[in-house]
Amino acid sequence: MIKIGILGDIGSGQEVVFEKGLGPKLGELNLNRLKNINENEFNEKLDSIYKALSKTSSNTILKNKDLIGFVGAPWTILVYMINKMSPKKNLSKKIFKDKIFVKELLIIIEKFLKIHIENQIKAGASIIQIFDSWAGLLEENISEYIYEPTLNLVNHTKRLGVPVICFPRGINNYKNFCDVIKPDMINIDYNVDPEKAVKEIKIPIQGGLDPKVLLTDKENLHREVIKYLQIFKDHPYVFNLGHGILPETKIEMVEELVKLVRDFK
Repeated sequence: MIKIGILGDIGSGQEVVFEKGLGPKLGELNLNRLKNINENEFNEKLDSIYKALSKTSSNTILKNKDLIGFVGAPWTILVYMINKMSPKKNLSKKIFKDKIFVKELLIIIEKFLKIHIENQIKAGASIIQIFDSWAGLLEENISEYIYEPTLNLVNHTKRLGVPVICFPRGINNYKNFCDVIKPDMINIDYNVDPEKAVKEIKIPIQGGLDPKVLLTDKENLHREVIKYLQIFKDHPYVFNLGHGILPETKIEMVEELVKLVRDFK
């Protein structure tokens, strides 16, 4: 196992480890400890991230190019902190039963995400992307757990003069999300019908391709990539996958993907 710090491990006493084949595992959550996290302590724990951003942003290769900073959405971070592991197989009922606890935790998470966003911008990030990897778990209380806290982060970032990309993976209604949250760009997942998305969503769109396509063959890859590029050719679009690249993906398939996108006219 490899220990790695994320928000849940920033001075909270909630240990975070990554275990092969299982993903992140978190220790006990102490709300009182979280309430007393010192902002300076938080900044020090994440200082290596800000130094890396600063060093990257100062590289001449990035001249006239944007540098994207990333944060997890409040809902997804809350899920990991309470569930203590990936919710793929089991989601803790405490998330929905203890509403007072969850409300307090969301306030703390939001507070430090705002600080994290500010620090990344100061270090050179010119765009912020908010990842809500587990947005698709919710069928009810979407406004309370996803819309409201995400909107607070989006508005905070916009007030700092920086555009925002949102990725509410698996959410039932991307159009409604865009209408409520008003990000500058929306990242769609691979279950979204791209033809429907291009008709309903007016803002720039990113992503969509199923990462599993990269596990097939070049002929199928070519067909799927060109499909997305054709659908979005008259719409502001940033080509990307509809979720993270899979570990078993061959590098030659990634190289072919990049070539297809660059050569498209």
